Amino acid sequence: MRTVFARPAAALRPYIDRYWSWQAAPGEVVALPLLLPGTGAEVYFHAGEAFSLTASGEPLPAAHLLCLRAATLPLAAAARLDFIAVRIKAGAWGDLCAVPLAACVDQAPVATELWGPRAAALSARLAEARDFTARVALLDAFFLAVLRSRRDVLASHAVERLYSEPALRIDTLGDELGLGRRQLERRFLAQEGLSPAAFRRLVRFQQAARKLALTSRPALRIALDLGYYDQPHFDRDFKSLAGIAPSDYRSLTRQTTHFYNTPQR
Repeated sequence: MRTVFARPAAALRPYIDRYWSWQAAPGEVVALPLLLPGTGAEVYFHAGEAFSLTASGEPLPAAHLLCLRAATLPLAAAARLDFIAVRIKAGAWGDLCAVPLAACVDQAPVATELWGPRAAALSARLAEARDFTARVALLDAFFLAVLRSRRDVLASHAVERLYSEPALRIDTLGDELGLGRRQLERRFLAQEGLSPAAFRRLVRFQQAARKLALTSRPALRIALDLGYYDQPHFDRDFKSLAGIAPSDYRSLTRQTTHFYNTPQR
């Protein structure tokens, strides 16, 4: 399987972390990972076989969004796998789409529901593009065209602070921004579809899952670095979101694929 990623155009980098693609070799069947809750949003454009849910076998749309917050999503193995995905940064959704993120949480809306007929045209052109570079150029042109400044600046700053410092107290964050706790929670909820405390919890969980997948650091060291009280606290919280214990998740990532990439610098 071929995996590749690229950064977007400079004007899009505050909003889009990366474009990335998986393409299976002819005849290859790829075991797809268990997708976990997180803080970001990912838009997938499938030129080959779209993802299917393990439980029902129901295929997802050829072009769709995923922004899991409370539920895991087990994906079935796929043949003819060929997709390019857009990893949108936490807090940046409102600059790229007029549909509120809260309306999309834990669903897989079709791209046309988010951007209208132009998304269908983009999906078709991506499927016909000759290579990854050509697909990146198409995505750059599309997102530059839809880019608008719609975000709540203070709420976005709160997102950035909690993402970079997941042990930060919510009251301390409110003081930094000159907002009372209720006002901060209201503005944060309107933009992100969840409270600051819930977002912070997902940041810690997401970063822990990434470190479990990409490193061999002891789980307790990972937990303490991210602000968990102790190993039992980490184990309980991780299992409540992932459905499996941290040790089992680490073993799973050693046996199958995962969508965590080495962070860009």
